Order: sequence, then C-alpha cells, then structure tokens
Amino acid sequence: MNSFEVIGGKKLKGEIVPQGAKNEALQIISAVLLTGQKVTITNIPDILDVNLLIELLGEMNVKIDRPQPDTCTFQADDVNVDYLRSDAYKQKSGRLRGSVMLAGPMLARFRKAYIPKPGGDKIGRRRLDTHIIGFEKLGASFNYLSEDGFFELQAPNLKGTYLMLDEPSVTGTANIIMAAVMAQGTTTIYNAACEPYIQQLCKMLNRMGAKITGIGSNLLNIEGVQSLNGTEHRMLPDMIEIGSFIGLAAMTQSDITIKNAGIEHLGIIPEKFRQLGIQLEIKGDDIHVPAQEVYEIQTFLDGGVLTIYDHPWPGFTPDLLSIVLVVATQAHGSVLIHQKMFESRLFFVDKLIDMGAQIILCDPHRAAVIGLGRKQNLRGIQMSSPDIRAGISLLIAALSADGKSVIQNIEQIDRGYQYIDKRLQALGAQIKRI
Repeated sequence: MNSFEVIGGKKLKGEIVPQGAKNEALQIISAVLLTGQKVTITNIPDILDVNLLIELLGEMNVKIDRPQPDTCTFQADDVNVDYLRSDAYKQKSGRLRGSVMLAGPMLARFRKAYIPKPGGDKIGRRRLDTHIIGFEKLGASFNYLSEDGFFELQAPNLKGTYLMLDEPSVTGTANIIMAAVMAQGTTTIYNAACEPYIQQLCKMLNRMGAKITGIGSNLLNIEGVQSLNGTEHRMLPDMIEIGSFIGLAAMTQSDITIKNAGIEHLGIIPEKFRQLGIQLEIKGDDIHVPAQEVYEIQTFLDGGVLTIYDHPWPGFTPDLLSIVLVVATQAHGSVLIHQKMFESRLFFVDKLIDMGAQIILCDPHRAAVIGLGRKQNLRGIQMSSPDIRAGISLLIAALSADGKSVIQNIEQIDRGYQYIDKRLQALGAQIKRI
C-alpha cells in the first residue's frame, strides 16, 4: 500500500491545468455501449476509477484504441454480454461504483444487464433504488440473486413512460436517460438531475441521434429512436479538482493560476469560496488565486454564523464540502458545514482535530468549524485517507501544516486525482510517494 510523505509549510506558485471530469467520464464512457459505431472521447482523466471502467469495457470485447492517456476511441460492435454474469466481472466491477452506469446502455441495446453490489467510497448509504425503479417503470423486470450478490435486469421491450424521480440522483438520471433513448415512445423524467455532467451526456447522445429536450432543466423529454451512431466528445474540466486547487491555494498562502477552468460550468462554486473570504480573479477561462495572508468567513446579513450545505445542482456539490471544511480551519471566523447527502463523509475530521484544528462534530451530518486565523498552524501527523474527497482534503491540510505528515491508503486519492503528487511538485510542493 502506497503513502504520501508531505513536508508542509511551503508556499506554492505557478499554473495548473485541471483534469477531465471524473464524474462525467463514468457516464460518457458507459454510453459507448449504445452504438456499434466508433466513439472518440478526449480529455479523459487518467485515474484509477476511469481506467478500471475502460478495462471492463475491454474485457467485454469493446475495441479500444488509446493513442494518448487522455484520448480513447471505442467501438462496441461485438460485445460479450455473457461476461457480465462472470465472476471476473463481479470481482472487478464490485470495486467500482461507476460500473452501475453500464446497466442503462446494456438494457437499451442488449435488453439485459447485471449489476453487482456497488463498490467505491465508504461514505454512507448509497442506494440503487432510483436506478432500479426507473428501469422497472420502463418495462424491465428485476431480480436479486442473493447467492452471488447480483441484480439481474431483463427488458425484452422497453417502453417510454412518465417518471417522477424520488431524488435527483445524478447517476440515476444518467442511467435512466441511457435506457430510455432507444425505448419505444416518449419518456418524461421529472425531478431529473441537471448537473453539467448530465447536460454533457444529453448533448453527446443527441449528436449520436437521440432526441432529448429540456437539457439543463429538471424536466427531460426523450423520444425513443431505433439506433444511435458514433460521435466525438470532449470532457469538461473537473469542477471538483478546480475547487480543490482553490482551497489548496488559500490554505498554503500560495499564488496559483488554474488554467482552462470551464468557468461557465462552475455554477455557484466560486461564490462559495468567496464566502470564506478567498479572493478569486476570473481572467477569461482561468482562475487566479493570489497569495493571501488571511481570509475572513462572511456572516449572514443578520450577523448569524454562515452555514454551507450541499444541494442538487445548481446548488453546492457535496464533493467539495470536505475541501470547504479544511479551508475554514485557518480562516478568521466560524462556519457550520452541513453534509446532507452522506452520513459518513464528515468522519475524517478526527484527523484534522489531531492536527490542531478546532472542529465540533455535532452529528454525522454537521460540523462546526472555528477558524484558527493562522494564530497557530496545523501540525503534521500520520493518517489514512477514507475516501477520495476526504483524502485530497487531508493532503491540503498536510501541505499547510508544520512538519511531516504521512497519508496512507492514497489509492483512494488516486481514484479521483491524476498524477497529483507530480502536479503539486511542479508548483513547489514537497511531497513524495513512498
């Protein structure tokens, strides 16, 4: 098992380019199964989760050409559907929650799919009900095979229907969209997720010949077609990585420019960091975070303590709450972090408390942060990364801390951030993989 050894307290400087969006990649790459023609995807992040999904497609007999780490051409003209029932598929896909995204396109094109119990982050309950119920309403039959932990889905005839989702799940919406694009008739999805990732998927599918309207809203209409064609698609920059770099600059008092940030797709993210007192300069499609000695958390207009919480798009993404929490530890002022969606995602704060942060974990969903205002630095410790976002947050804390930190289980960080040690070294960070 690899670890990061970090010597903190170094001010960083330079430019960094965000990778392609991890959460978009898992949907877009799964969608190549919807056609037997070639689909070329660029700006693919070279990270564990995405590479594992690409490996899965290869083992399903999808032809893959990867001339560069960020570019792949896929052709799913000879898919081995039976592989999805194998022990090899179960073992590999069980490590990757994103493998659930294969179900929608498999049902649409091959009329059957198998979903193993999901893997991925241990951040609390992440149910599949939205996916399964959506498939059933489109006409799929569902059976849980308890002896080997598979969900089996069959759909001889998918038919368009009206769907009111019980939650605006991003992966659930994407999966249902992919299942519906070749169903008979029209499918309406209300309370659909409308994140930029969903918009990107819909635009790609429309280029392939799908008929989707309402893109960017929570009300989608999908007119089923008989088949889809090949296309080319470029991923957005990863908004979570962009937020991570903003937090890194603030915590380490660094001067960092984030190049090609896809400003128009960031929504409320820049404003949330400004609420923490962080200065941001938007220059074209770049974000410049100047070196800042102190930053002060805003209060509400009546003087109340600021609360930052997650909410479906266009609200604040839950994937950045861990970053906001860490950044607040060295701010002037206090903030309440309310993580509504996942009940285990704040449990990493015990490591920050060991480093000297002033945090009260109120319950599994809420943490009150009393900013140290740089009156004392965090101190380096040995710790372990519990999930992708907590892992990068602990790495940011370690880079700002006095002394040496060792972060174990960095495979979790590698799942979401490509070459993160090398890219931070280029900014002047003292970090090495051991």
